[in-house]
Amino acid sequence: MRIISHRGLWTTPEERNTPAAIERSFAAGFGMETDLRDCCGRLVVSHDPADGRALGAAELFRLHAAAGGKLTLALNIKADGLRGLLRPLLEQHRVADYFCFDMSPPEAVAFRREGLRFFTRESEFERAPVLYEAAAGIWMDQLEVDWIASADIERHVAAGKQVALVSPELHARPHLPFWQTLRTAGIGAADEVLLCTDHPAAARDFFHD
Repeated sequence: MRIISHRGLWTTPEERNTPAAIERSFAAGFGMETDLRDCCGRLVVSHDPADGRALGAAELFRLHAAAGGKLTLALNIKADGLRGLLRPLLEQHRVADYFCFDMSPPEAVAFRREGLRFFTRESEFERAPVLYEAAAGIWMDQLEVDWIASADIERHVAAGKQVALVSPELHARPHLPFWQTLRTAGIGAADEVLLCTDHPAAARDFFHD
């Protein structure tokens, strides 16, 4: 299992999606999930509506390249129409290990058409992922309950998909019961599986001890 940090490796919520949290995540060997949207004609890193002070996505990709460029980037697409801003940056910084997710279905069609790597999503409310065949993987979210079972993960892996699991603490629920379920099922040994978590160091110790 590959561990990716949720908005970087931060110690306080205010540090999320900041250069310090991004650098820490890469220095510790973790890939990262982060949020992209547009602001005043720029592609920026921000979960919420952004202003001119938002970190430019170019800086995210520069830090990624400086760390070796081999760690997974999960790019949460927060607005439609970002492809024209995103593609040149991916090419300029030679970002290979990435996937985009959470875009609207019409936008996902455009990502597929233009050959940008994307994951479709599945949750307890979205049990039929859109564009499944074309997607490189599945973002498995647990919005209100821990519903994911090992058979769900194995089904997607058998179909040739990568699987990114949302750890329950991202939605303010305890994470250890879910982690224990994964470890008991042997999911922690699967390279096709990623875990997005606010506790990447603890997850590495838990699954890789």
